[in-house]
Amino acid sequence: MAARFPGFPDGKLRFTRIPGPFFSELLPQVDDLNELKVLLYAFWKLERMESEPRYLQPADFSEDDVFMKGVGGEDALQDGLARAVTRGALLQVELELDGEPRRFYFLNSPRGREAVAAIRDSAWKPSGDRRHPIELAQERGNLFTLYEKHIGPITPMLADILKDAEKDYPHDWLEEAIRIAVQNNARSWSYVDAILRRWQEGGRHERRTQGDSEKDRRKYVEGEFSDFIEH
Repeated sequence: MAARFPGFPDGKLRFTRIPGPFFSELLPQVDDLNELKVLLYAFWKLERMESEPRYLQPADFSEDDVFMKGVGGEDALQDGLARAVTRGALLQVELELDGEPRRFYFLNSPRGREAVAAIRDSAWKPSGDRRHPIELAQERGNLFTLYEKHIGPITPMLADILKDAEKDYPHDWLEEAIRIAVQNNARSWSYVDAILRRWQEGGRHERRTQGDSEKDRRKYVEGEFSDFIEH
């Protein structure tokens, strides 16, 4: 008989963010326990990483004795990873480092897809860090500088929010959302964040014609975004 879970402990707990579509779209499709355990562990592990880009290696799973015991060993781990990649929840990249083939797993999110595309374009370099052995070769523009230049001063609390945003969204999304905020005289993080969340939930579509541009402008000054605009 399995041991009974004693419940979550008292005191301050650290939570793990999981995107809403995981529950509404992905979870109903997952029909294998190994895959489910691998995905949930990946969300937990990636959330706690500080280095960019965030990715996992097989050792990030296999070196956790508690997880490996729960998932059922190496074969179950490899099966879960393969299923998650086949389903499209995780993205896999294979590289050769120090003469050996290595596998890296990214969440299939905007940031994950951007990192994988950069790596496949050879825009990466060895970092010299065993735990985080590859990094993107080209440095990104700094979101703090971008925000202060176009929106306003950064408080300590806002600094923490911006650090999280850099991990969650591609840099071109952040630049575009800030540009839209400036155009619509809505110079606040609340407005920028509302745009980013909408893109994350419904997709980001580029508009090319003048008519579409005007339609987009109205979309961001009316409806759900209107409360953030200074009149």
